[in-house]
Amino acid sequence: VEIRRDENGNWKPVPDSDFNRRITALDTQIEIAGPAAHHPRMRTGEDPVGGTVIGTFNNCAGGITPWGTYLMAEENVNMYFMGDPEGHPEADKLKRMGIPTTMYGWGRFHKRFDISQEPNEPNRFGWVVEVDPLNPTAQPKKRTALGRFKHEGCESIVAQDGRLVVYMGDDQRFEYLYKFVSRDPVDLVNREANADLLDYGTLYVARFDEDGTGKWLPLVYGWGPLTEENGFRSQADVVIDARLAADLMKATPMDRPEDVQPNPVTNRVYVSLTNNSKRKPDQTDKANPRAENEWGQIVELEPFAQDHAEEVFGWNMVVLCGNPADEATGASWNDETSENGWFACPDNLAVDKAGRLWVATDQGRAWPEVTGSADGIYALETEGEYRGTGRMFFRVPVGAEMCGPCFTPDSATLFVAVQHPGTDGTNSFKGFERKSTFEDPATRWPDFRDDMPPRPSIVAITRENGGEIAT
Repeated sequence: VEIRRDENGNWKPVPDSDFNRRITALDTQIEIAGPAAHHPRMRTGEDPVGGTVIGTFNNCAGGITPWGTYLMAEENVNMYFMGDPEGHPEADKLKRMGIPTTMYGWGRFHKRFDISQEPNEPNRFGWVVEVDPLNPTAQPKKRTALGRFKHEGCESIVAQDGRLVVYMGDDQRFEYLYKFVSRDPVDLVNREANADLLDYGTLYVARFDEDGTGKWLPLVYGWGPLTEENGFRSQADVVIDARLAADLMKATPMDRPEDVQPNPVTNRVYVSLTNNSKRKPDQTDKANPRAENEWGQIVELEPFAQDHAEEVFGWNMVVLCGNPADEATGASWNDETSENGWFACPDNLAVDKAGRLWVATDQGRAWPEVTGSADGIYALETEGEYRGTGRMFFRVPVGAEMCGPCFTPDSATLFVAVQHPGTDGTNSFKGFERKSTFEDPATRWPDFRDDMPPRPSIVAITRENGGEIAT
Protein backbone atom coordinates (compact mmCIF):
# COMPACT_ATOMS: atom_id res chain seq x y z
CA VAL A 1 0.00 0.00 0.00
CA GLU A 2 1.39 3.39 -0.94
CA ILE A 3 1.08 6.18 1.62
CA ARG A 4 1.96 9.81 1.03
CA ARG A 5 2.36 12.91 3.19
CA ASP A 6 -0.10 15.67 2.27
CA GLU A 7 0.35 19.43 2.33
CA ASN A 8 -0.66 19.50 6.02
CA GLY A 9 2.02 17.00 6.97
CA ASN A 10 -0.39 14.09 7.49
CA TRP A 11 0.36 10.60 6.17
CA LYS A 12 -2.52 9.10 4.17
CA PRO A 13 -3.06 6.06 1.93
CA VAL A 14 -3.18 6.62 -1.82
CA PRO A 15 -6.23 4.52 -2.83
CA ASP A 16 -5.65 4.70 -6.58
CA SER A 17 -1.88 4.12 -6.49
CA ASP A 18 -0.40 1.88 -9.16
CA PHE A 19 1.80 0.38 -6.43
CA ASN A 20 -1.08 -1.04 -4.36
CA ARG A 21 -1.29 -4.82 -4.65
CA ARG A 22 -2.25 -7.97 -2.80
CA ILE A 23 -0.06 -11.02 -2.27
CA THR A 24 -2.26 -13.77 -0.88
CA ALA A 25 -1.93 -17.23 0.62
CA LEU A 26 -4.16 -19.03 -1.86
CA ASP A 27 -3.84 -17.16 -5.17
CA THR A 28 -0.48 -15.48 -5.77
CA GLN A 29 2.02 -17.41 -7.86
CA ILE A 30 5.53 -17.18 -6.41
CA GLU A 31 8.69 -18.40 -8.10
CA ILE A 32 10.97 -20.81 -6.24
CA ALA A 33 14.53 -19.57 -6.79
CA GLY A 34 17.96 -20.63 -5.60
CA PRO A 35 19.42 -24.06 -4.79
CA ALA A 36 16.12 -25.72 -3.86
CA ALA A 37 14.36 -24.73 -7.09
CA HIS A 38 13.12 -27.74 -9.10
CA HIS A 39 14.51 -30.19 -6.53
CA PRO A 40 12.44 -33.39 -6.22
CA ARG A 41 11.61 -32.53 -2.59
CA MET A 42 9.93 -29.31 -3.82
CA ARG A 43 7.68 -31.01 -6.39
CA THR A 44 3.96 -31.59 -5.88
CA GLY A 45 0.97 -32.79 -7.86
CA GLU A 46 0.08 -29.21 -8.79
CA ASP A 47 3.72 -28.28 -9.47
CA PRO A 48 5.51 -31.35 -10.85
CA VAL A 49 8.64 -29.33 -11.72
CA GLY A 50 9.04 -27.67 -8.29
CA GLY A 51 9.36 -24.18 -9.70
CA THR A 52 6.26 -22.28 -8.55
CA VAL A 53 4.36 -22.21 -5.28
CA ILE A 54 0.98 -20.65 -4.61
CA GLY A 55 1.06 -18.18 -1.75
CA THR A 56 2.99 -17.03 1.26
CA PHE A 57 1.70 -16.71 4.81
CA ASN A 58 2.59 -16.02 8.42
CA ASN A 59 5.03 -13.34 7.29
CA CYS A 60 6.93 -11.71 10.13
CA ALA A 61 9.58 -8.98 10.41
CA GLY A 62 11.51 -8.70 7.17
CA GLY A 63 13.69 -5.99 5.69
CA ILE A 64 14.47 -3.75 2.74
CA THR A 65 17.42 -4.44 0.42
CA PRO A 66 19.78 -1.67 -0.75
CA TRP A 67 18.05 -1.80 -4.16
CA GLY A 68 14.61 -1.25 -2.65
CA THR A 69 12.99 -4.68 -2.65
CA TYR A 70 11.14 -6.05 0.36
CA LEU A 71 12.14 -9.31 2.05
CA MET A 72 9.17 -11.06 3.67
CA ALA A 73 10.02 -13.63 6.32
CA GLU A 74 7.80 -16.73 6.53
CA GLU A 75 7.66 -17.61 10.21
CA ASN A 76 5.29 -20.13 11.88
CA VAL A 77 4.33 -21.99 8.70
CA ASN A 78 3.98 -25.29 10.57
CA MET A 79 0.58 -24.21 11.92
CA TYR A 80 -1.05 -24.61 8.51
CA PHE A 81 -0.20 -28.27 7.82
CA MET A 82 -2.14 -31.24 9.12
CA GLY A 83 -2.29 -34.97 8.40
CA ASP A 84 -0.92 -38.27 9.61
CA PRO A 85 2.90 -38.39 9.72
CA GLU A 86 2.90 -42.19 10.00
CA GLY A 87 4.74 -43.54 6.99
CA HIS A 88 5.59 -40.11 5.68
CA PRO A 89 8.95 -40.21 3.84
CA GLU A 90 10.18 -37.17 5.79
CA ALA A 91 8.46 -37.67 9.15
CA ASP A 92 11.57 -36.84 11.22
CA LYS A 93 12.33 -33.76 9.14
CA LEU A 94 8.76 -32.55 9.43
CA LYS A 95 8.91 -33.00 13.21
CA ARG A 96 11.97 -30.71 13.35
CA MET A 97 9.75 -27.96 11.89
CA GLY A 98 6.79 -28.76 14.17
CA ILE A 99 4.68 -30.39 11.45
CA PRO A 100 1.90 -31.52 11.51
CA THR A 101 -0.43 -29.58 13.81
CA THR A 102 -4.21 -29.17 14.01
CA MET A 103 -4.17 -25.44 14.69
CA TYR A 104 -5.80 -24.14 11.51
CA GLY A 105 -7.04 -27.21 9.65
CA TRP A 106 -6.47 -25.84 6.17
CA GLY A 107 -5.94 -29.41 4.97
CA ARG A 108 -9.66 -30.08 5.37
CA PHE A 109 -10.34 -27.65 2.53
CA HIS A 110 -7.12 -27.61 0.47
CA LYS A 111 -5.44 -30.96 -0.01
CA ARG A 112 -1.99 -29.43 -0.42
CA PHE A 113 -2.02 -28.59 3.31
CA ASP A 114 -2.60 -32.25 4.18
CA ILE A 115 0.78 -33.99 4.34
CA SER A 116 -0.88 -37.33 3.67
CA GLN A 117 -1.95 -36.07 0.24
CA GLU A 118 0.91 -33.71 -0.63
CA PRO A 119 3.97 -34.84 1.33
CA ASN A 120 6.33 -32.21 -0.15
CA GLU A 121 4.15 -29.12 0.27
CA PRO A 122 5.63 -28.14 3.69
CA ASN A 123 9.09 -27.90 2.10
CA ARG A 124 7.78 -25.02 0.00
CA PHE A 125 7.18 -22.76 3.01
CA GLY A 126 9.47 -21.29 5.65
CA TRP A 127 11.51 -19.16 3.27
CA VAL A 128 12.39 -15.52 2.66
CA VAL A 129 10.27 -14.03 -0.13
CA GLU A 130 11.60 -11.11 -2.16
CA VAL A 131 8.98 -8.67 -3.46
CA ASP A 132 9.57 -5.60 -5.60
CA PRO A 133 7.16 -2.92 -4.32
CA LEU A 134 8.16 -0.58 -7.14
CA ASN A 135 7.04 -3.05 -9.80
CA PRO A 136 3.61 -4.50 -8.97
CA THR A 137 3.75 -6.79 -12.00
CA ALA A 138 6.96 -8.47 -10.83
CA GLN A 139 6.50 -12.02 -9.55
CA PRO A 140 7.63 -12.54 -5.93
CA LYS A 141 10.44 -15.06 -5.43
CA LYS A 142 11.23 -17.44 -2.59
CA ARG A 143 14.99 -17.10 -2.08
CA THR A 144 15.89 -20.59 -0.93
CA ALA A 145 19.62 -19.85 -0.59
CA LEU A 146 18.73 -18.04 2.66
CA GLY A 147 17.55 -21.25 4.29
CA ARG A 148 14.26 -22.66 5.53
CA PHE A 149 13.22 -22.16 9.15
CA LYS A 150 10.80 -20.01 11.15
CA HIS A 151 12.12 -16.72 9.86
CA GLU A 152 11.86 -13.49 11.78
CA GLY A 153 13.94 -10.54 10.73
CA CYS A 154 15.75 -10.29 7.43
CA GLU A 155 17.87 -7.16 7.64
CA SER A 156 20.87 -6.46 5.43
CA ILE A 157 24.05 -4.39 5.24
CA VAL A 158 26.77 -4.10 2.60
CA ALA A 159 30.15 -5.62 3.49
CA GLN A 160 33.48 -3.90 2.85
CA ASP A 161 33.92 -5.63 -0.51
CA GLY A 162 30.42 -4.70 -1.66
CA ARG A 163 28.73 -8.04 -1.04
CA LEU A 164 25.37 -8.15 0.73
CA VAL A 165 25.10 -9.63 4.22
CA VAL A 166 21.63 -10.62 5.45
CA TYR A 167 21.03 -11.34 9.15
CA MET A 168 18.14 -13.60 10.20
CA GLY A 169 16.66 -15.14 13.34
CA ASP A 170 14.74 -18.39 13.82
CA ASP A 171 11.94 -17.47 16.22
CA GLN A 172 11.56 -20.47 18.47
CA ARG A 173 13.07 -21.55 21.75
CA PHE A 174 16.56 -23.07 21.38
CA GLU A 175 16.84 -22.10 17.73
CA TYR A 176 19.64 -20.31 15.92
CA LEU A 177 20.99 -17.08 14.50
CA TYR A 178 21.86 -17.07 10.77
CA LYS A 179 23.44 -14.87 8.15
CA PHE A 180 23.78 -15.05 4.38
CA VAL A 181 26.67 -13.54 2.42
CA SER A 182 26.09 -13.03 -1.29
CA ARG A 183 28.61 -14.31 -3.83
CA ASP A 184 28.48 -11.11 -5.89
CA PRO A 185 28.64 -7.42 -4.90
CA VAL A 186 25.60 -5.17 -4.83
CA ASP A 187 25.16 -2.83 -7.77
CA LEU A 188 23.99 0.44 -6.22
CA VAL A 189 23.53 2.11 -9.62
CA ASN A 190 21.60 -0.49 -11.62
CA ARG A 191 18.98 -2.18 -9.42
CA GLU A 192 18.12 -4.70 -12.15
CA ALA A 193 21.65 -6.11 -11.84
CA ASN A 194 20.68 -7.37 -8.35
CA ALA A 195 17.73 -9.40 -9.64
CA ASP A 196 19.29 -12.76 -8.70
CA LEU A 197 21.85 -11.62 -6.13
CA LEU A 198 20.14 -13.55 -3.32
CA ASP A 199 20.32 -16.88 -5.18
CA TYR A 200 24.09 -17.26 -4.88
CA GLY A 201 26.15 -17.08 -1.73
CA THR A 202 26.89 -18.77 1.59
CA LEU A 203 24.47 -19.43 4.45
CA TYR A 204 25.97 -19.43 7.97
CA VAL A 205 24.79 -20.24 11.48
CA ALA A 206 26.26 -18.68 14.63
CA ARG A 207 28.21 -20.25 17.47
CA PHE A 208 28.68 -18.08 20.57
CA ASP A 209 31.77 -18.92 22.63
CA GLU A 210 32.16 -18.24 26.34
CA ASP A 211 35.13 -15.89 25.85
CA GLY A 212 33.02 -13.28 24.07
CA THR A 213 33.95 -14.35 20.55
CA GLY A 214 31.88 -16.19 18.01
CA LYS A 215 32.13 -18.09 14.77
CA TRP A 216 29.90 -18.16 11.69
CA LEU A 217 29.69 -21.81 10.64
CA PRO A 218 29.06 -22.38 6.91
CA LEU A 219 26.01 -24.45 6.02
CA VAL A 220 27.49 -25.80 2.81
CA TYR A 221 26.95 -29.26 1.34
CA GLY A 222 30.04 -31.40 1.89
CA TRP A 223 31.36 -29.17 4.67
CA GLY A 224 31.99 -31.01 7.96
CA PRO A 225 29.05 -33.29 8.80
CA LEU A 226 26.80 -31.99 6.00
CA THR A 227 27.35 -35.08 3.89
CA GLU A 228 25.38 -37.89 2.30
CA GLU A 229 26.04 -40.09 5.34
CA ASN A 230 23.98 -37.63 7.38
CA GLY A 231 21.18 -37.31 4.85
CA PHE A 232 22.41 -34.34 2.79
CA ARG A 233 22.82 -35.09 -0.90
CA SER A 234 23.01 -31.55 -2.22
CA GLN A 235 22.87 -27.90 -1.18
CA ALA A 236 19.12 -28.12 -1.73
CA ASP A 237 18.89 -30.59 1.16
CA VAL A 238 20.99 -28.28 3.33
CA VAL A 239 18.78 -25.23 2.82
CA ILE A 240 15.51 -27.19 3.06
CA ASP A 241 16.68 -28.70 6.35
CA ALA A 242 18.68 -25.71 7.62
CA ARG A 243 17.69 -26.49 11.20
CA LEU A 244 19.03 -30.04 10.99
CA ALA A 245 22.20 -28.77 9.33
CA ALA A 246 22.67 -26.22 12.12
CA ASP A 247 22.17 -28.98 14.72
CA LEU A 248 24.98 -31.00 13.19
CA MET A 249 27.27 -27.95 13.04
CA LYS A 250 26.73 -27.49 16.80
CA ALA A 251 25.48 -23.93 16.60
CA THR A 252 24.42 -22.20 19.83
CA PRO A 253 20.73 -22.68 20.73
CA MET A 254 19.36 -19.23 21.59
CA ASP A 255 16.47 -17.76 23.58
CA ARG A 256 14.13 -17.16 20.61
CA PRO A 257 16.22 -15.03 18.22
CA GLU A 258 13.80 -12.67 16.54
CA ASP A 259 14.80 -9.45 14.80
CA VAL A 260 18.49 -8.94 13.94
CA GLN A 261 19.36 -5.33 13.15
CA PRO A 262 22.66 -4.10 11.69
CA ASN A 263 23.44 -0.54 12.78
CA PRO A 264 25.00 1.38 9.86
CA VAL A 265 26.17 4.16 12.21
CA THR A 266 28.17 1.95 14.61
CA ASN A 267 28.63 -1.04 12.24
CA ARG A 268 27.50 -3.37 15.01
CA VAL A 269 24.58 -5.81 14.92
CA TYR A 270 21.82 -6.14 17.54
CA VAL A 271 19.97 -9.38 18.24
CA SER A 272 16.70 -9.45 20.18
CA LEU A 273 16.30 -12.67 22.15
CA THR A 274 12.68 -12.58 23.27
CA ASN A 275 12.52 -15.19 26.05
CA ASN A 276 12.85 -18.89 26.81
CA SER A 277 10.85 -20.21 29.74
CA LYS A 278 11.92 -23.77 28.86
CA ARG A 279 15.68 -23.28 29.42
CA LYS A 280 16.90 -25.31 32.40
CA PRO A 281 19.77 -24.36 34.72
CA ASP A 282 22.13 -26.89 33.11
CA GLN A 283 21.37 -25.41 29.66
CA THR A 284 22.52 -21.86 30.37
CA ASP A 285 25.58 -20.26 28.77
CA LYS A 286 27.06 -16.79 28.65
CA ALA A 287 24.87 -15.63 25.75
CA ASN A 288 21.75 -17.20 27.31
CA PRO A 289 22.57 -16.87 31.01
CA ARG A 290 19.19 -17.28 32.69
CA ALA A 291 17.12 -20.39 33.26
CA GLU A 292 13.36 -20.06 32.82
CA ASN A 293 14.03 -16.78 31.05
CA GLU A 294 10.70 -14.95 30.79
CA TRP A 295 12.21 -11.54 30.00
CA GLY A 296 14.75 -11.89 27.18
CA GLN A 297 17.96 -10.02 26.37
CA ILE A 298 19.66 -8.01 23.65
CA VAL A 299 23.05 -9.14 22.37
CA GLU A 300 25.47 -6.99 20.38
CA LEU A 301 27.72 -8.44 17.68
CA GLU A 302 30.88 -6.73 16.47
CA PRO A 303 32.12 -8.14 13.14
CA PHE A 304 35.83 -8.91 12.98
CA ALA A 305 37.76 -6.02 11.37
CA GLN A 306 34.40 -4.22 11.03
CA ASP A 307 33.61 -6.48 8.06
CA HIS A 308 30.23 -8.21 8.09
CA ALA A 309 31.46 -10.81 5.60
CA GLU A 310 34.03 -12.15 8.09
CA GLU A 311 33.43 -15.53 9.71
CA VAL A 312 34.41 -14.45 13.23
CA PHE A 313 32.87 -11.84 15.51
CA GLY A 314 32.96 -10.50 19.03
CA TRP A 315 29.84 -10.26 21.13
CA ASN A 316 28.61 -8.85 24.42
CA MET A 317 25.38 -8.23 26.31
CA VAL A 318 23.63 -4.86 26.04
CA VAL A 319 20.81 -5.52 28.52
CA LEU A 320 19.27 -8.42 30.38
CA CYS A 321 15.62 -7.46 30.31
CA GLY A 322 13.14 -7.47 33.18
CA ASN A 323 12.46 -5.41 36.25
CA PRO A 324 15.78 -4.21 37.75
CA ALA A 325 14.03 -3.67 41.10
CA ASP A 326 13.25 -7.39 41.31
CA GLU A 327 16.44 -9.36 41.98
CA ALA A 328 14.72 -12.58 40.95
CA THR A 329 14.73 -11.49 37.31
CA GLY A 330 18.52 -11.09 37.15
CA ALA A 331 17.99 -7.99 35.01
CA SER A 332 20.85 -5.71 34.06
CA TRP A 333 20.34 -2.06 32.97
CA ASN A 334 22.17 1.23 33.14
CA ASP A 335 21.42 2.90 36.48
CA GLU A 336 19.93 5.83 34.57
CA THR A 337 16.99 3.65 33.48
CA SER A 338 13.84 4.86 35.23
CA GLU A 339 11.03 2.74 36.63
CA ASN A 340 9.23 3.24 33.30
CA GLY A 341 12.29 2.72 31.09
CA TRP A 342 12.89 -0.99 31.51
CA PHE A 343 11.07 -3.58 29.40
CA ALA A 344 10.82 -7.30 28.69
CA CYS A 345 10.51 -9.58 25.67
CA PRO A 346 12.32 -7.55 22.99
CA ASP A 347 11.10 -8.34 19.48
CA ASN A 348 11.35 -6.03 16.45
CA LEU A 349 14.23 -3.55 16.22
CA ALA A 350 14.94 -0.34 14.33
CA VAL A 351 17.78 2.17 14.17
CA ASP A 352 17.26 5.91 13.81
CA LYS A 353 19.38 8.44 11.93
CA ALA A 354 21.63 8.98 14.98
CA GLY A 355 22.27 5.25 15.43
CA ARG A 356 20.02 4.87 18.49
CA LEU A 357 18.36 1.46 18.87
CA TRP A 358 14.57 1.23 19.17
CA VAL A 359 12.99 -1.90 20.61
CA ALA A 360 9.41 -3.14 20.22
CA THR A 361 8.23 -5.71 22.76
CA ASP A 362 5.97 -8.75 22.58
CA GLN A 363 5.01 -10.42 25.86
CA GLY A 364 1.96 -12.16 24.43
CA ARG A 365 -0.66 -13.31 26.88
CA ALA A 366 1.95 -13.46 29.66
CA TRP A 367 2.16 -9.67 30.10
CA PRO A 368 0.35 -9.69 33.48
CA GLU A 369 3.07 -11.88 34.99
CA VAL A 370 6.12 -10.66 33.04
CA THR A 371 5.82 -6.89 33.52
CA GLY A 372 2.24 -6.19 34.57
CA SER A 373 1.88 -3.65 31.77
CA ALA A 374 1.19 -3.50 28.05
CA ASP A 375 3.81 -3.77 25.32
CA GLY A 376 5.37 -0.77 23.64
CA ILE A 377 8.39 0.67 21.92
CA TYR A 378 11.46 1.90 23.77
CA ALA A 379 14.56 3.88 22.85
CA LEU A 380 17.72 2.12 24.00
CA GLU A 381 21.14 3.74 24.16
CA THR A 382 24.00 1.51 22.99
CA GLU A 383 26.94 3.95 23.15
CA GLY A 384 28.82 5.94 25.79
CA GLU A 385 27.99 6.45 29.45
CA TYR A 386 24.27 5.90 28.88
CA ARG A 387 24.68 2.52 27.17
CA GLY A 388 21.96 0.17 28.39
CA THR A 389 19.53 2.98 29.30
CA GLY A 390 15.95 2.38 28.21
CA ARG A 391 13.25 5.02 27.72
CA MET A 392 9.58 4.27 27.15
CA PHE A 393 8.26 6.04 24.05
CA PHE A 394 4.88 4.57 23.01
CA ARG A 395 2.64 1.98 24.64
CA VAL A 396 0.01 -0.10 22.88
CA PRO A 397 -3.55 -0.69 24.10
CA VAL A 398 -4.32 -3.72 26.23
CA GLY A 399 -3.95 -7.10 24.57
CA ALA A 400 -1.90 -5.79 21.63
CA GLU A 401 1.62 -6.47 20.37
CA MET A 402 3.99 -3.73 19.29
CA CYS A 403 5.79 -4.46 16.04
CA GLY A 404 7.15 -3.13 12.76
CA PRO A 405 8.99 0.05 13.85
CA CYS A 406 10.26 1.93 10.79
CA PHE A 407 11.76 5.42 10.48
CA THR A 408 11.65 7.70 7.49
CA PRO A 409 15.22 8.46 6.33
CA ASP A 410 15.19 11.82 8.12
CA SER A 411 13.96 10.20 11.38
CA ALA A 412 11.10 12.71 11.45
CA THR A 413 8.38 10.03 11.35
CA LEU A 414 8.32 6.72 13.16
CA PHE A 415 5.81 4.18 11.89
CA VAL A 416 4.72 1.45 14.29
CA ALA A 417 2.28 -1.42 13.86
CA VAL A 418 -0.22 -2.28 16.59
CA GLN A 419 -1.27 -5.91 16.26
CA HIS A 420 -4.40 -7.58 17.65
CA PRO A 421 -5.56 -4.98 20.24
CA GLY A 422 -7.90 -6.33 22.90
CA THR A 423 -6.70 -9.92 22.52
CA ASP A 424 -3.98 -11.12 24.92
CA GLY A 425 -4.29 -11.38 28.70
CA THR A 426 -7.51 -9.41 29.06
CA ASN A 427 -8.64 -11.56 32.00
CA SER A 428 -5.99 -9.72 34.02
CA PHE A 429 -6.86 -6.22 32.75
CA LYS A 430 -7.99 -4.33 35.83
CA GLY A 431 -11.57 -3.16 35.47
CA PHE A 432 -12.32 -5.62 32.64
CA GLU A 433 -11.15 -9.01 33.99
CA ARG A 434 -12.86 -11.27 31.46
CA LYS A 435 -12.28 -12.73 28.03
CA SER A 436 -12.36 -10.16 25.26
CA THR A 437 -14.84 -10.98 22.48
CA PHE A 438 -16.07 -9.31 19.31
CA GLU A 439 -19.31 -8.31 21.06
CA ASP A 440 -17.57 -7.36 24.31
CA PRO A 441 -13.98 -6.25 23.55
CA ALA A 442 -11.54 -5.04 26.18
CA THR A 443 -10.88 -1.95 24.05
CA ARG A 444 -12.31 -0.36 20.93
CA TRP A 445 -9.01 1.22 19.93
CA PRO A 446 -8.39 3.16 17.67
CA ASP A 447 -11.96 4.24 16.75
CA PHE A 448 -13.51 4.09 20.23
CA ARG A 449 -16.96 3.71 18.70
CA ASP A 450 -19.63 1.36 20.01
CA ASP A 451 -20.26 0.02 16.48
CA MET A 452 -16.57 -0.70 15.76
CA PRO A 453 -14.36 -3.54 17.07
CA PRO A 454 -10.69 -3.00 17.92
CA ARG A 455 -8.59 -2.82 14.77
CA PRO A 456 -4.89 -3.50 14.15
CA SER A 457 -3.44 -0.32 12.72
CA ILE A 458 -0.36 1.50 11.50
CA VAL A 459 0.47 4.59 13.57
CA ALA A 460 2.63 7.44 12.25
CA ILE A 461 4.36 9.34 15.06
CA THR A 462 5.85 12.82 14.55
CA ARG A 463 7.06 15.65 16.80
CA GLU A 464 4.54 18.42 17.44
CA ASN A 465 6.92 21.04 16.09
CA GLY A 466 8.59 18.86 13.47
CA GLY A 467 12.15 17.61 13.29
CA GLU A 468 13.75 14.33 14.34
CA ILE A 469 11.87 12.07 16.72
CA ALA A 470 14.80 11.92 19.14
CA THR A 471 17.93 14.05 19.41
